[in-house]
Amino acid sequence: MREANTKNLRVAMVQHAWGIHTENTIRHLNQNICNAASEGAQLILLQEMHDSRYFCQVEELACFDTAEPIPGPTTERLGQLAADLQVVIVGSVFEKRSPGLYHNTAVVMDADGSLAGSYRKMHIPDDPGYYEKFYFAPGDKGFRPIDTAVGRLGVMVCWDQWFPEAARCMALAGAELLLYPTAIGWNPEDDDLERFRQLDAWLTIQRAHAIANGVPLLVCNRVGAEPDPSRHTDGILFWGHSFVCGPQGEMLARAGETESLLLADIDMNRCETVRNAWPFFRDRRIDAYDGLKMRFDDKPSR
Repeated sequence: MREANTKNLRVAMVQHAWGIHTENTIRHLNQNICNAASEGAQLILLQEMHDSRYFCQVEELACFDTAEPIPGPTTERLGQLAADLQVVIVGSVFEKRSPGLYHNTAVVMDADGSLAGSYRKMHIPDDPGYYEKFYFAPGDKGFRPIDTAVGRLGVMVCWDQWFPEAARCMALAGAELLLYPTAIGWNPEDDDLERFRQLDAWLTIQRAHAIANGVPLLVCNRVGAEPDPSRHTDGILFWGHSFVCGPQGEMLARAGETESLLLADIDMNRCETVRNAWPFFRDRRIDAYDGLKMRFDDKPSR
């Protein structure tokens, strides 16, 4: 890993809506990346499937035609931007690994434009409106951080953000930040109370990952309403609320429910201070966690 100023790290997230036309969406995204760099951002996180609509609302064979290899067009474009701007960019690709084998993959372009690494989404949902198992095979790269010019990044994707085991594995492997490109929203039929509960749970679980592991956390979510192409449902209202929090879960920056370029400054030195004061890694009972390898304990001891 190259030497970097890890005391203060300026990060950015581009929260945006799908713009119907791919070319316009990419143009808008690229401009926001340039704007973030001009504001001093060293690390830029993009949302899940940033170049396209969230196509997993339906099971449609034609969608496989939009997948691409890695390296491929998206990594080439983001890599050129990263090199020109001398920033690290975390993007999202519908990866075609082989005919019949596809992944939901995060890519990390280093500040010299090279592909620093990639992460294949490990937890794949299959719920109404989120039919991802039809498209994506589970990741097989494990929870391994990616070394970059700004530090060691623990990159995961969306549904992964609900699993404390994933965040813990990344932190134990040396991740200095946790990052989640995301596509999550409400059913438009949800009432205000249900929307509050869902959003609050989403914010809470991720802040808990930061606290439990003593690392900053970044999440970049989609925003805007996207219709269901089948017209069987009212579609998804992506709720935005991208945010950055510190190693005690403290909010450093948070977007609302509209398109936003969110910036935040992270004092990376606080992580060691926090871990020394709250030594969760020291006090873990690694001799007593065998049950975590079970799907469910059908015969718990009494």
